[in-house]
Amino acid sequence: FQARSAFSGVGFTTKESEQVVHHPVRRRIVLLLILLGNAGVVSVLASLILSFSDLTGSQWLPRVAALLGGLAALWLIAASKLVDRWLSRLIGWALRRWTHLDVRDYAALLNLSGEYRVAELQAKPEDWLSNRRLSELKLRDEGILVLGIHKSDGTYIGAPRGHTEIQPGDTLVLYGRSSVICELDGRRTGISGDRAHAEAVKAQNEILRDEAEAD
Repeated sequence: FQARSAFSGVGFTTKESEQVVHHPVRRRIVLLLILLGNAGVVSVLASLILSFSDLTGSQWLPRVAALLGGLAALWLIAASKLVDRWLSRLIGWALRRWTHLDVRDYAALLNLSGEYRVAELQAKPEDWLSNRRLSELKLRDEGILVLGIHKSDGTYIGAPRGHTEIQPGDTLVLYGRSSVICELDGRRTGISGDRAHAEAVKAQNEILRDEAEAD
């Protein structure tokens, strides 16, 4: 997404921009893509002007048909999943062969398909999980894994343990079903929050039971 946005010049969100700015390799790649994208636009416009400037009435139709056919072919290639997979393998092989970049597909590694995803959740003072330890929250029983915590002071805790306490302003990096993460984001402290936790645990147990029966 970042590469396509930089090449086409449409831009992207602030969060995506921060990911590019804070990574030296991404900065160089995006800079090159921006230059290539702008050069490509200028080259295409110049070619079109030269191609159509000296045409007579009977010569327009073949040129226009060829242009539309070329655009259609490019569109099909860009939208082809087969071509995308082939290019991804080729680029991955080239990066592993000639660079030391980390080219692993974390989306595939974490099985980010269906309802599962990695998401960030910021703890607010009124949230059910604020001012409590992970061992008390028992989020794993709901099918949610805490991958890391961005503390409000800027530090990061990777693979936090049960004694880690969630403070208001902390941002949790979670892995689990999107519906459960969304419900947790809106869960407030008190009896209602405890009841929602119990219901989420019950739903997770049913999912585990169904998966065990399917095996």
